[in-house]
Amino acid sequence: MISVGNFVTKCLGASFAATKPLNSANYHHYHHYHHCQNQCHQSGYRTSYEVGSRLFSTKPSSTPPTGAEESLPPEASDFPEWAYEPRDFFRFEILHQSEKSQARVGRIHTPHGVIDTPSYVAVATNAALKGVDFRDADQTGQQLVFSNTYHLMLHPGAELIRDAGGIHKFTNRKGPFITDSGGFQVFSLAYGSVHEELSSKGELKRASRGSKRANSNGSANPVKVSENGVIFRSYRDGSKFLLTPESTVQAQKDIGADIIIPLDELPPYHIDRNALVESVDRSHRWEARSLNEHLKNINNQAMYCVVHGGVDRELRTKSVDYLTSLPFDGYAIGGSLGNGKEELKELLDWMMPQFDEGERQGKPRHLLGIADEESIRNAVVRGIDTLDSCYPTRVARHGSLLTRNGSIKIKSRKYSRDFGVKIDEECNCTTCQHYDRAYLWHLFKANEPLFVTLAAQHNIHYMNDLMKDTRQSIIDGEI
Repeated sequence: MISVGNFVTKCLGASFAATKPLNSANYHHYHHYHHCQNQCHQSGYRTSYEVGSRLFSTKPSSTPPTGAEESLPPEASDFPEWAYEPRDFFRFEILHQSEKSQARVGRIHTPHGVIDTPSYVAVATNAALKGVDFRDADQTGQQLVFSNTYHLMLHPGAELIRDAGGIHKFTNRKGPFITDSGGFQVFSLAYGSVHEELSSKGELKRASRGSKRANSNGSANPVKVSENGVIFRSYRDGSKFLLTPESTVQAQKDIGADIIIPLDELPPYHIDRNALVESVDRSHRWEARSLNEHLKNINNQAMYCVVHGGVDRELRTKSVDYLTSLPFDGYAIGGSLGNGKEELKELLDWMMPQFDEGERQGKPRHLLGIADEESIRNAVVRGIDTLDSCYPTRVARHGSLLTRNGSIKIKSRKYSRDFGVKIDEECNCTTCQHYDRAYLWHLFKANEPLFVTLAAQHNIHYMNDLMKDTRQSIIDGEI
């Protein structure tokens, strides 16, 4: 086993002859054994491999593996035929295709319910929505919820969630969940948001003493990337962790979400092309390793790939072509999506038609981390099916309430005498049914915690109403 700090990654070997036929039970164990051995030796870690019921230790080789074949991800033919067959527990159906645009209305079927698309995916980072109970959110029409593997690994631990019966029993929520690999948060510790990264010209962050990103010595939170995975320090206590494609899949198996995401590398916006090429290739190898690990025990979970390439058209096309050739269940669009909404629109304009080719059209497409109202409209018309963002709950905490006429800043004194006036006259959420703008103004100015609950509940309800109206507009031929 590879042990770094408190985190342990198990690399499974195999005890069968090379001539034994591969199937869903033993697929790639033999090759995975040697792959992990080579990668761990290259990284300089002492490793142990579980073969049968025994552990055999090896020491790092003085000469790391070399050769062009080490940089190439596996081909589609390296995965077994059965992996490409439809899943009986997960499927996507297109109910209506717009004749005016690439927009479409569909339905994703998961073991824990359906997701009507296009759909907004609420973010519950720590398996909890900020300020809103899952029951209240679900009553607004919330179907899919996004939780974060990185945070859940650090606390309470993926194993604890597994022992509780999985995330659905742990949270007592019956609806579907999606979890990411944790890679986004790890690389965000290094580069932060696109805005922060742009201002730093791609330099790694320097954390001040006492900040969440500082380690125990008060220095910057180091993120070290190798072929094996990524090493980082916990923002909670500074302890060192190793995240690999295999370990993040195992963590997501323990958590038990309906849809899981492979480990990928998130390069900064400011990066030279050679480094971006290397990053895309590494993400492809990591995602293939994640998929390999997933196929050993599918566990009624779907896995989406993550398409990379920044704003480089050639690399985006390369990523689309490679990842859509593998037996992933859906496609997520990640990496740097440009500097602003116009660059995002341009990226989607030339990239999304590639997903309409052949069998690619029949799988769901998810836009990672972007779901403000304007971006939703821009993405849906270009063929995106689901989008996730903490935007509605985040702006709610800062006093922004979403309406059909634009957001309102409830802190303004002009709302202090809006007696009997709902946030949005067309909204039927619990907040709008029972409270007026004047009372919400008072709660916000008085820093009452109740405001966050009422505001977030309204904003989530608004987002789900928006998606419901969007689906109807597509059916009616308006989009």
